[in-house]
Amino acid sequence: MVKKVKIIIVGAAGRDFHNFNTVYRHNSRYDVVAFTAAQIPNISGRKYPPKLAGKLYPKGIPIFPEEQLPKLIEKHDVDEVIMSYSDLHHTTVMHKAALVNSLGADFVMLGAKYTMLKSTKPIIAVTAVRTGCGKSQTTRKVASILKERGKKVVVVRHPMPYGDLVRQTCQKYTTYDDLDKHKCTIEEREEYEPLIEMGVTLFAGVDYEKILREAERVIGKSDGVIIWDGGNNDTPFFRPDMHITLVDPLRPGHEKDFYPGETNLRMADVIIINKEGSARKENIQLVKDSIGKYNPSAVVIDAHSEVTVAKPELVERKRVLVVEDGPTLTHGGMKIGAGTVAARKMKSKIVPAKQFAVGTIKDVYKKYPHLKTILPAMGYSGQQIKDLEKTIRAANPKIDAVIAGTPIDLRRVIRSRKPIVRIRYNLKEVGKPTLSDVLGKLISRMF
Repeated sequence: MVKKVKIIIVGAAGRDFHNFNTVYRHNSRYDVVAFTAAQIPNISGRKYPPKLAGKLYPKGIPIFPEEQLPKLIEKHDVDEVIMSYSDLHHTTVMHKAALVNSLGADFVMLGAKYTMLKSTKPIIAVTAVRTGCGKSQTTRKVASILKERGKKVVVVRHPMPYGDLVRQTCQKYTTYDDLDKHKCTIEEREEYEPLIEMGVTLFAGVDYEKILREAERVIGKSDGVIIWDGGNNDTPFFRPDMHITLVDPLRPGHEKDFYPGETNLRMADVIIINKEGSARKENIQLVKDSIGKYNPSAVVIDAHSEVTVAKPELVERKRVLVVEDGPTLTHGGMKIGAGTVAARKMKSKIVPAKQFAVGTIKDVYKKYPHLKTILPAMGYSGQQIKDLEKTIRAANPKIDAVIAGTPIDLRRVIRSRKPIVRIRYNLKEVGKPTLSDVLGKLISRMF
């Protein structure tokens, strides 16, 4: 009898489940003894349920905090540890590899194409080299161009399954009511709500084979395209006919120093240099130098994020609390976002948010000390949403308005005695080629 290879999948409730589903779920050569979880609050201490884990795992698979990895390797005599989450500095990844190797196990990084599912429909993948480069606004732009050209568009979003995994197996979103039906966190709403607003059907969940087939079914016999809307700087789950990767000149060098963002940089057919309007010329050039070195054949599009303020009179030269997209500021490492750009544009006085923090929001500031002035829109749990609201309400006496740089309408989930002014940001190309140009060539080839 052949001895099974014992493995632990190191993840953050997304790529880890996908790697398991596509490579290990039905493979009797392996015994997955555990998942470990990092980056996202409250996702350890759970279990990958039997219904999703398959016949080889009738009791499901436990999920432990990543801090317990050394003990788990020793306890289970683990042979391989599978690296399965994203937005990590290369040095961080290799420290993990060194730890695992020192304990006698192999450190495995699955090839990007190895876990990509093949579709019967054209796939456009939107990815990035870091969290917060502008994937969401690019997905919206791509969807708009395709719809204008008469194509049916379905978006499939990278997983964020932080609740009941069985119920989240395959989720479909077409209306705002679906956000409440699926008990979406703020982080999920940030990605889903703008697409719902556009009238685009969206899928997300846990089992992406099922999700892909449902997306194909929705398109049916019509001329349609599935857009893969990536998360963090992860590689696509679907094999793309066109792979678009965003880079960020506000973080020059990150395009080649973070995992698996560099993989996206190297694989891309199209690379968008976003935020050029806010970046230094020398930093834009540094990013272009990286593109020239690592992927010289890619089509390069110059662009910036065009920021607009819903009601400028409420914030212009006023005292404001700035709320920004959570993941961009936390594991994305950014110090500012679109809300701060808007506040500066409006000559608003930004009131430091940290002083008002309560509960779990205080913990966020401790974990991410680079955050001082702005407030990340954290909402991975009901309690965290309540603490976010309490923090905003605590600031109310000191401010005239709240600038919401998060993609959602924050007023749907947060109450404030002072007005919440929504900021929108959209991708705007500079010069040629444009996204419309490159998508036009794809459409001519595929239809």
